[in-house]
Amino acid sequence: MTERAVTISLGCRLNAAETEGMAALAERGGRAPVIVNTCAVTREAVRQSRQAIRRAAKEHPGREVIVTGCAAEIEPQAFEAMPEVTRRLPNQEKLHPSLWSVHEAAPGPRYLDVRAPLEVQNGCDHRCTFCIIPYGRGDARSKPIAAACEEALKLTERGAKEIVLTGVDLTSWGPDLGEGLGLGHLVEALNEALPQAVDIRLSSIDGAEIDDRLFPLMTEVERIAPYAHLSLQAGDDMILKRMKRRHSRTDAVELCARLKDARPEMAFGADLIAGFPTETEGMFENSLRLVEECGLAYVHVFPFSPREGTPAAKMPQLPREVVKERAARLREVAAAALRRHLDAQVGTEAVALIEEIKDGAPKGRLPNFTEVLLPPSAGAEAGQRVPVRLTGRDGRHLLAVPTR
Repeated sequence: MTERAVTISLGCRLNAAETEGMAALAERGGRAPVIVNTCAVTREAVRQSRQAIRRAAKEHPGREVIVTGCAAEIEPQAFEAMPEVTRRLPNQEKLHPSLWSVHEAAPGPRYLDVRAPLEVQNGCDHRCTFCIIPYGRGDARSKPIAAACEEALKLTERGAKEIVLTGVDLTSWGPDLGEGLGLGHLVEALNEALPQAVDIRLSSIDGAEIDDRLFPLMTEVERIAPYAHLSLQAGDDMILKRMKRRHSRTDAVELCARLKDARPEMAFGADLIAGFPTETEGMFENSLRLVEECGLAYVHVFPFSPREGTPAAKMPQLPREVVKERAARLREVAAAALRRHLDAQVGTEAVALIEEIKDGAPKGRLPNFTEVLLPPSAGAEAGQRVPVRLTGRDGRHLLAVPTR
């Protein structure tokens, strides 16, 4: 059997989708490199990217180590200087087949997870004051509808049961392809093109861009997952303004209420930053309260990390100990919100999509993104949908037993 590429993907779902694509291109060219797709969202992410490269080179001696992604794009010389790195690929070139010496001697298709990411958008036209990512990804670019549908169908042929639409700024999909186009048009097309047994999930979205076409799709089409991970970032209007976000606190709360009213099973996640420059204790408490007021279940907490070259890095910074303390408090509130989310589902019935078998036990996910663990005796396999009764919780998971 042809040796497989080793893949390491840090950061966003878009990186995960791109990493699979690069690995497939490498293997079709008869190559089996180590591919590290780096992340630059925080300084810690950059550190972890370097650490991953060193570890991978040590664990796979003799293999070429190919590095790409946002950290390697923003700090090219630093990553090229690492002795472990064989080659650095720019973000906008890393999926060009010519760079992977593609030829006809190709192994079979790569294994795909049950939930398959589909990149439909890249880059960003907005310039939030804290964000370095547009400098590594470039301006917003959308994948045409026909190409997206074709790729989605190929993913289903390789076993995908759920297509996860990904992008740097997913909800900005469309305008560069034609006047009047928006993400709702793409979702409509995928809904028509995909087999009914395949679900559709949206990754992180900007609530300011959920328009009158996308909203009913999210709330009325059953196979579109009832989950929205919102790019909220903060819960205080002044901080949102200084971040250069395009929504207010009221906008966020009202959007979650509208979505929940229209589809009661809808669950929410969000990204929130703790310790943004100039943030007072009162401003931070507004973010704490936002978790409950929006009914968030899954909160990704980011301690503010100044990135050189961004406007926020030039703003008056908070002491690091204050940033860390606020991030810890926000994580406590987030953990309590997740417990409420899990407890509210105990005793109910649902359908779980089994994603993997871990230590002999099936592990899956509900449509609302909640992870579930089944006993080994369930006998389920990855890719199956299993009707379950939710019996309790264990950490971040619900415990479940099959109902038939």
